[in-house]
Amino acid sequence: MVALGSAAALGALALGGWTVASGRQGSVETRPAASQQRPTTEPAARSRLGSGEAVTLAFGGDVHFESPIREQLTASPSRVLAPIVPVLRRADIAMVNLETAVTDRGVAAPKEFVFRAPASAFTALDAGGVDVATVANNHGMDFGKTGLADTLNAAKARGVPVVGAGRNDRQAYAPHRVTVHGQRLAIIGATQVLDDNLIPAWTAGPSKPGLASAKNEPRLLRAVREARRTSDTVVVYVHWGVELQSCPTGDQTSLADRLVAAGADVVVGSHAHVLLGAGMKQKALVAYGLGNFVFYAFRELTSQTGVLEVTVTGRRIDGYRWVPARISGGIPRPLSGSARTHELESWKQLRSCTDLGR
Repeated sequence: MVALGSAAALGALALGGWTVASGRQGSVETRPAASQQRPTTEPAARSRLGSGEAVTLAFGGDVHFESPIREQLTASPSRVLAPIVPVLRRADIAMVNLETAVTDRGVAAPKEFVFRAPASAFTALDAGGVDVATVANNHGMDFGKTGLADTLNAAKARGVPVVGAGRNDRQAYAPHRVTVHGQRLAIIGATQVLDDNLIPAWTAGPSKPGLASAKNEPRLLRAVREARRTSDTVVVYVHWGVELQSCPTGDQTSLADRLVAAGADVVVGSHAHVLLGAGMKQKALVAYGLGNFVFYAFRELTSQTGVLEVTVTGRRIDGYRWVPARISGGIPRPLSGSARTHELESWKQLRSCTDLGR
């Protein structure tokens, strides 16, 4: 696991591929995995920096297991994400958007595209270094309540935490809570994208299974504020934006403003199938679009992908960087040399049409 060391830099600057966002710079320090950490005693009072220890987060975009990925999943689920595993595993917590129902039952929703995958999808995620997935998206209930129940059960059986869905709204909006290096993290998933005719059926309610909908903005913001009170770092992964549009919409920027005001420290998202810009909004990091990740991709723009690495110490964003990759055969493969340099520069330029700073 890799975390950025301490520093005395002022403002934002680039350092070895990292954008240092708030007064930290220095050596890269290797840490044991979160599962190897010794239990720690919580201090009586928490500062803005929590335990004072840095945590590295890694985020990938949309994941499904349709062809040509389905064939690889069938042949060897533990090897599906092999090319990107080293990137994901060097983070303390790695997260993706699982954009499929994990089920072999249920009735397909009345929509153009529906995705489903076998339970071995979670074997692939687990072996690939993914620690948590959000299923709050416009495919999370492609096979109805039955498919959603199967997804939640399969995730539990494999031991891969999922957020953004539940058997009621309390579960759907609840964060995944984990302590790493003494830091208390809360990770929330929600979707701003739902087919209009499916919003009532797919939105979780007090006694109704479903997804955490960002269209019910007050409910989402309440979840963020509640998580803020008992967490050192709050992460929100949102499904949002317009397909193939590489600049954020007004709905995205306004929701990001409100999430940050409610207490989110890191806001990331996907859905557009192309990359969008990332940067600082006040003291929080916002990444508007992570693109496809493990996904079929038939054009250059939709095959551009990567992993967003973010280092945080409590509420402080120490630094972030983009690790460029390219989807080939449905699988992200990290780039090197001139291809990596070109893709990294292209990614940085995406910030120009956002409301974000460095």
